[in-house]
Amino acid sequence: MKHVSKFLVFSAVLALVLNGYSCKKSSSDTNSYTAIKEKFGTRIDPTNLANYANQSKPAYITKDNTGSNRITNAKATLGRVLFYDKQLSINNTVSCGSCHIQKFAFGDTALASLGVENGRTARHSMRLINARFSNEEKFFWDERANTLEEQTTKPIQDHAEMGFSGQNGRPGISALLAKIQGINYYNELFKFVYGNTTVTEARLQECLSQFVRSIQSFDSRYDIGRAQAPQDQQPFTNFSQQENVGKNLFLTLPQFDPQGVRVGGGLGCAGCHAPPEFSIDPNSGNNGIVGVLNGTGIDINNTKAPTLRDLVGITGNPNGPLMHTGAIKT
Repeated sequence: MKHVSKFLVFSAVLALVLNGYSCKKSSSDTNSYTAIKEKFGTRIDPTNLANYANQSKPAYITKDNTGSNRITNAKATLGRVLFYDKQLSINNTVSCGSCHIQKFAFGDTALASLGVENGRTARHSMRLINARFSNEEKFFWDERANTLEEQTTKPIQDHAEMGFSGQNGRPGISALLAKIQGINYYNELFKFVYGNTTVTEARLQECLSQFVRSIQSFDSRYDIGRAQAPQDQQPFTNFSQQENVGKNLFLTLPQFDPQGVRVGGGLGCAGCHAPPEFSIDPNSGNNGIVGVLNGTGIDINNTKAPTLRDLVGITGNPNGPLMHTGAIKT
C-alpha cells in the first residue's frame, strides 16, 4: 500500500509539473511575434511567409547576379520591411520605397526624387525591376557599387536622400543600427531570421538585396511571343507586322558605307540592351549627355542602366522619364 501511495503522489506531482509546462508553452506560443502582429497584422505571418525564393521565371532567362546571397523567404521578408520603413531615414520621412515606387516598376515619375529635408537625388531614380537578372553586376548609374549588396545601404548614408551621412552634424549609419535595434518588431524579425537581435550593416545589405532581387516581371507581350518562338529573330505570332519590323530594327546591327553613312541593316539597340533580359551590357558607355542633373559637360564613362522592361505601365503611360537625367520623356 505504501508503494501505491508513493506512486499516486509521484504521478500527481508529475501531472502538475507537465500541466504547468504545457500551459507555459501554450502561452508562449500564443504571445510570440506580438510586436510583428501589432505592427503588420496579417500582412506578415512568420509561420507562413510569402514566396520570394521560388518564383517561376521563363526558361530563356539565364542571367542571374545573385551569387552566394541566395534568396530566402525569411530574409526577403525582413528586407521588404526595411525597404518600406521610413524610420531608416534621419527624420522618419523617406524610405527606399519613396523613390522606388512599385506602380512605376519601382522607379519614380519625378525627375529627381525627394529626400530628407527637401534634399534631391543627383540622378533620376533607377527602376529596380529585374535587377537580379542584370548582365551588369555593378549598381548605380555610375557603377560606383560593385554589388547590389553594397548598393542597398548607400542611399541610407547619402546626405540628401535618407540622411545618415555622418556629415554636417548628422549621425552616421551606426546611429541607424542602434535605432533599428531599439524597435520591438525589428527585435522579433531579426531574432526570427538570424536567431538573435543584433543589427549590422551587413545584415541590412543581405536582406534588402534579397528583397530587391525578388522583384521580377515576365508577363509582357514580348514574353508571350518569346515563349512561342525558338529565338528572338523569328517573327512573334502575337506581334503585328509593324511590331515585328520594330523588333528586327532593335535586334539587327546597322550597315555603313566607307564614309560611315548608314546604308542598311537595323539600329543595333541590342548591342547594349540584349534580349531577353534587356539589361545593359557591362562594356556599354554613356552616350555623351551630362553625368548628373544640372551638371555641365559630357559623361563618356561606363554607365549602368536598368532593364528596358516595364518602361510603360499598365495604363499605357511611361513609368517615369528615361535616362539618368530624365532627359527623355517618352
